[in-house]
Amino acid sequence: MTARKGEAARALKESLEALAKAHPVVETALALYGPPEPRVRPGGFGTLARIVVGQQVSTHAARAIGDRLASALGGRLAAQPLLAASDEVLRGAGLSGQKVRYLRALAVAVESGELPLRRLPSMSDEAVVEAITGVLGFGVWSAHMYLLFSLGRQDVWPAGDLAVRGGFGRLLGWEARPTEAQVREASTPFAPHRSALALLCWRVYSAAPL
Repeated sequence: MTARKGEAARALKESLEALAKAHPVVETALALYGPPEPRVRPGGFGTLARIVVGQQVSTHAARAIGDRLASALGGRLAAQPLLAASDEVLRGAGLSGQKVRYLRALAVAVESGELPLRRLPSMSDEAVVEAITGVLGFGVWSAHMYLLFSLGRQDVWPAGDLAVRGGFGRLLGWEARPTEAQVREASTPFAPHRSALALLCWRVYSAAPL
């Protein structure tokens, strides 16, 4: 993981430098807020499971529930232990009934090979999105998070993320948070470095929410 963090940090630095050189608004944002930190998560079932756990709850709550769930499953988040666990055990960790269904669907997809976790790193961004969103409970945002943080793709643009939209609007000097369609269209000139742009937008938004 340390090697991956170092590689992610180098890639992020190069992308931010390229963006700042081409776009004065990025150069200004970096001067005002500083560069964002790289985010790296391991690939595999555990990270996808935590994405489900984190839906519609705070970061603190998601971490606590994820840790309780891992403990209930014998110390790690894996497909087989989750399928073997009762609904009572899963609900006892703090999961809603809906999230129990989503996690079971994820475990079945992984165990059956419907979601080929080992092949995801060699697949295109579009194919990864298609594979992940084919699992109950996973939308495009979830797939984008996996592409960004587990696969380290360099041009992922989560236009549906509210904080990305807010940060991007502030970056461009817009008065109100833009729509997803506006953000997607206006991001085109920032390719192929939109993963770094997304991280910067999160930093800008957290410093001054729009």
